[in-house]
Amino acid sequence: MSRDLSMKPDLLQLCPLMPSLEADLAERFTVHRLHEAADAEAFLATHGSAIKAVATGGHIGLPPAVGARLPALEIVAINGVGYDKVDLAEARRRGYRVANTPDVLTEDVADLAIGLTIAALRQLVRGDGHVRAGQWPKGDLPLGRKMSRKKFGIVGLGRIGRAIAKRLQAFDGEIGYASRSPQDVPYRAFESPAALAAWCDVLIIAAAASAETRHLINGPVLEALGPKGVLVNVARGSLVDEKALLHAVQHGQIAGAALDVFENEPHVPEGFHGLPNVVLTPHMASATHETRADMAALVIANLDAHFAGRALPTPVV
Repeated sequence: MSRDLSMKPDLLQLCPLMPSLEADLAERFTVHRLHEAADAEAFLATHGSAIKAVATGGHIGLPPAVGARLPALEIVAINGVGYDKVDLAEARRRGYRVANTPDVLTEDVADLAIGLTIAALRQLVRGDGHVRAGQWPKGDLPLGRKMSRKKFGIVGLGRIGRAIAKRLQAFDGEIGYASRSPQDVPYRAFESPAALAAWCDVLIIAAAASAETRHLINGPVLEALGPKGVLVNVARGSLVDEKALLHAVQHGQIAGAALDVFENEPHVPEGFHGLPNVVLTPHMASATHETRADMAALVIANLDAHFAGRALPTPVV
């Protein structure tokens, strides 16, 4: 079913998106870019009542103060898998749809989790800096730690957690997990993240973010992980108590960390910046040409389906 493109619904864009996605949105909608507005309040006062769709990133979602200014809202299309920053109860109450882009980014996120784990254990970033700074002729780096035959713990065994576990099997180690419920998998189940941390060498966070999982990885969990343990987070920054983590890596409570996500992105606590036992990346787990193109296509597919009266391909609400 085709849609009359001469009658373009109004769409509110909350963050920069891929140029190809922005072009596709412009073909279908009258696009209003809130992130470019000099005065957001005035912008919403002018355009808010006409907005029927929102295009946003998972790291932004739909801020409540913005959503409250959109009385005609019908759908929120998230360019990402996370929907923790959209009030789903409010969406149900008001009757607007929410869609995300699951599955298409699973491989890339899992790949980066493996890369970050290797980088942390084998000191790849530190080694690169050592060579670039001309320090190699003056001496070698301290020894790193082996990746193979480690005990790997995964917090959250959904799509991404399972993909990470599949990749970890190649390293001939043991795999354990902590999840909301037991899974039909050949991995060892633990009743809590703390119990998993006490068992494993590397603790990888792949759980969904929610009010219940905020600071799931806290001081006691890090203490259980211990001075030889490494934390890897490719999920959401809110799952980790950053103050407790910073203390742990600064004082040798754990061996190190590799982090792609943070509580207050893009702002990262400065205490992490100079630590040689921490690897930091800018929430780039899905940042490949291929996956971002697939995500963009799914954003468009959800929007097209909604305005054509069809079922959404990947509904959240």
